[in-house]
Amino acid sequence: MIHSMTGFAVHTRELGPVSLHLELRSVNSRYLDLAFRITDELRQAEPALRELLSARLGRGKVECRLNLHGSDAAARSLALNAGLLAQLQEAERTVRERLPAAAPLSVGEVLRWPGMLADDSPAFEQMQPLIVELARAVIDDLLATRRREGDKLAATISERTARMRALVAEVAPRIPAIVVEHQDRLATRLRDAAASLDEDRIRQEVALFAQRIDVAEEVSRLSTHLDEVDRILKAGGAAGKRLDFLMQELNREANTLASKSAATDVSGVAMEMKVLIEQMREQVQNIE
Repeated sequence: MIHSMTGFAVHTRELGPVSLHLELRSVNSRYLDLAFRITDELRQAEPALRELLSARLGRGKVECRLNLHGSDAAARSLALNAGLLAQLQEAERTVRERLPAAAPLSVGEVLRWPGMLADDSPAFEQMQPLIVELARAVIDDLLATRRREGDKLAATISERTARMRALVAEVAPRIPAIVVEHQDRLATRLRDAAASLDEDRIRQEVALFAQRIDVAEEVSRLSTHLDEVDRILKAGGAAGKRLDFLMQELNREANTLASKSAATDVSGVAMEMKVLIEQMREQVQNIE
C-alpha cells in the first residue's frame, strides 16, 4: 500500500496520580527526520522511542511529544518529606542559636524547599515498559492515518494518469496524418520558393522536417512511464522517490511533445499534460 508522510496520532495512559501523554505529528521530508519534545523526568525514554520510530517509518519529518501530567482521575496526596523537614528544623535551630535576630522560616519557604513535597509519581523504571507499549500503539495509529492518506493520494494520481492515457490515445492516431500533412505543405512551399530545386533535394528536406516533428517516440515513452506509475502504485511500499523520478521523466516527454508539435491541437494536449503532471508532482511529494 502507498503511505503518505502526513499523519497525526495521540494517546494518553492513566497511571494513578499521573498520566502519560504521547503525540506524534508527521509531515513530508526527503529523509526520516525525528524531533523529540520530552519532559525532563522522561528524557531517558528518547533512545527507545527513536529506535521504535526508526524501525517503523521510512521517511518524513516526525515530531514526538511525551509529557507527564497530573491525572484528573485520581486525587494526589500532599505529603511532606519528614526526614528533610527534621533536618531543616535542626538547621534553623542552630542558626537561631548563633543569630538570635534571624527571622524564622515561613510555611511558604518550607513548602518551597527543594524536595520538601514528596512526589507520588511512579519511578521512570516503572513507567518505561508502559511508555514503550504506549509508543507502539501510537505508531500503529500514525501508520494507519498515513495509510489512509496514501490511499487518497494514490487515487488522485491514478485519476491524473487515466486522463493522460486518454490524451495519449487522442494524440497517437493523429501523428501519421500530421506528419504527412506537413510534409506536403513543406514540399509545396519549397517548390514555390525555389523552382530550380530538384525533387531529390526537396524529398531530403521534407524527410528531415518530418523527423523533427514526429512525436511518436515521445508518445510511446509517455505511455511507458504511465504504465510504470500505475505499477508502482499497485505494488505499494516506499514509492515516493521512484514516483518523483517518473514525474520528471513525464514532464521531460511532455515538454518535448510541446516543442516538436506542428499541430495546435497536439500543443494543447501537451499543455494539459504538463498541468496534470504538476498536480501529480505535488501529490507525490507527500508519499513516503
